[in-house]
Amino acid sequence: MVTGLTSGNGAVALRDARRVVVKIGSALLVDAETGAVRSPWLAGLAADVVELQQAGVQVILVSSGSIALGRRVLGLTPPLSLEESQAAAAVGQLCLIAAYDEVLAPSAQILLTLDDSENRRRYLNMRATFETLLNLGVVPIVNENDTIATDEIRFGDNDRLAAQVAAMAGADVCVLLSDVDGLYTSNPNIDPDAKHLSVVETITDDIAAMAGEGVSGLSKGGMITKIMAARTATEAGCALVITRGGDRPLSALAAGARATWFLARDDPRAARKRWIASMKTRGTVAIDNGAANALADGKSLLPAGVSYVGGAFGRGDPVTIEGPDGRKIGQGLIRYTADEARMIKGLRSSDIAGTLGYPGRAALIHRDDMAL
Repeated sequence: MVTGLTSGNGAVALRDARRVVVKIGSALLVDAETGAVRSPWLAGLAADVVELQQAGVQVILVSSGSIALGRRVLGLTPPLSLEESQAAAAVGQLCLIAAYDEVLAPSAQILLTLDDSENRRRYLNMRATFETLLNLGVVPIVNENDTIATDEIRFGDNDRLAAQVAAMAGADVCVLLSDVDGLYTSNPNIDPDAKHLSVVETITDDIAAMAGEGVSGLSKGGMITKIMAARTATEAGCALVITRGGDRPLSALAAGARATWFLARDDPRAARKRWIASMKTRGTVAIDNGAANALADGKSLLPAGVSYVGGAFGRGDPVTIEGPDGRKIGQGLIRYTADEARMIKGLRSSDIAGTLGYPGRAALIHRDDMAL
């Protein structure tokens, strides 16, 4: 569970979170009859996002809608072929970002595929990009890169994409705005005895069996994809909530709107460090006393403190960190290849560019990518 963020009813207080990911489905953003953006609804969501930012909360939006918007511009009638869907996505992305930028400037577009979250080098690049944008006050607008994604590199739906983004960005809360107000013991549309679940502490097989399919005409994901997303998010230390995407949906959620909260068992940073500690390392960096003391104080590992680099590894690979006495003190995801690390070991950060011939990152291993 996210420490310090839980209210009396088990919900997580959005305004107390450090970072929140919000998923918006096509059915909420795009009018089914006209194919245009539902501008008043989007303006209300934007007002909610600004309120959270003013409270010190960083917000990432994972938004569907590019294909639906592009389909309208191109005059395409469903069902669309794969090629037509990708063409519609390419056109619709411009409409999507223009709509968000009008109400949430400055905003930024980030397009991802499943490969980007599974490749450690790309993963580190994305983490760094999210961190920089958020610290600059920018709202990242994330979508699957439908113009190039094929079945083997697709997330498949934005519920799971949102959960992956939440895990990647170290979010405390992932909000899935939906056409339903949460998980029920059975389908409430056909079972009058279906009971709403406000809090799920553990996703058991029985909980997963309660999931039904969505009925929205524009959205792909049903409740089963939301359960899968909840597994991903909660294992990464992020609480996930399913709630109805009505007017001012985040304000409504903060005020206690009906929802289902899936509680994380730990905080995002602790979950990430456990993940890093479980990896099989591919090399070693030995550090001096000054660097060891800096790491003990929560600092990143800089090249200046490295005395030895061993092994063959690429950027983003896990490596063992050895102290001055040769004993392992931790491991982390390194930001340089083995050859690059050997070239810059012992150097000040200001000397990296002159040695490598291009500007590099100041830290060899960032503190967020390290488990001691």
